[in-house]
This record gives sequence, C-alpha cells and structure tokens, in this order.
Amino acid sequence: MAILNVYLNFNGNCKEAFDFYKSVFGGEFPYVGTFAEMPPQEGQDPLPDEMNDRIMHISLPISKETTLMGSDVGGEWAKDFKMGNNFTLSITAQSKAEADEIFNKLSENGKVTMPMDKTFWGDYFGMCIDPFGVQWMMSFNETPAQKA
Repeated sequence: MAILNVYLNFNGNCKEAFDFYKSVFGGEFPYVGTFAEMPPQEGQDPLPDEMNDRIMHISLPISKETTLMGSDVGGEWAKDFKMGNNFTLSITAQSKAEADEIFNKLSENGKVTMPMDKTFWGDYFGMCIDPFGVQWMMSFNETPAQKA
C-alpha cells in the first residue's frame, strides 16, 4: 500500500520553516539538500545564483508512517507560487507498477507537470495536477535508504 505525505513549498524561507517544525515535532533532518548540489539538467537553463542556498529538498520524520517534506520554489515554479497553493500531496509507492497506476489515474483529465521517469536522486518520480487542481508527487525507489 502506498504511503501519503504532505510536501510544502516556500519562497526562500523553507529552512526557517522546517527549523520551526522541528522545534514543534522534534526529530532530526535525515536529508537537507540545496539547489547548488543539484546536477545540471539536460535541456534546462541553469538556475540563477540566488537559488544556490535555497532548499531543493528537506524532510522531517514526524512518525513511523509520516514525514513532512519541503523545498523552496524557484525558476518556472516560482511564478505560480501563492500562499495557499504551496503544498503537494506526496505518494511513495510500493512498486513501479503501483506508481504508474496511481499516477495515470490521478493525472487523467488533469495535467502532467513532470512525467514519470528515473531521477538523479535514484527515484522513479513524476508530478501532476489532478482534475480538481490538487498537486501530486509520485515516487518509487527500488532501494530506499535504510533508516537509522
């Protein structure tokens, strides 16, 4: 069965927000990555230098089943940023077939914003907006990181 988590987007203050959530929920960040660490993407313009220190991905486990995740927006994504639409529901599938099935159903009559494909961080990943305007991320990793 797939796992559902919330993914929050911020306009430059993601780390500050996640430090606040950490003070509320406790725990540690298993991963904090900036845009400067992201390899160049084929066919895309390089990100502006002001994006380098912004958060590309951060996660904070809340419980065994729940992880709060987030990033700063930038580039193409920033033009649509508005407080109130700054979240995405993130699904972690148990198999590639499950990821494809759920993604295809969610995106039908909606909009695929990033087709399902292998990513530089190792996940099979895609993003879409369903017919009701809800933003979704779909992810599957054959070799998920072991939790300490």
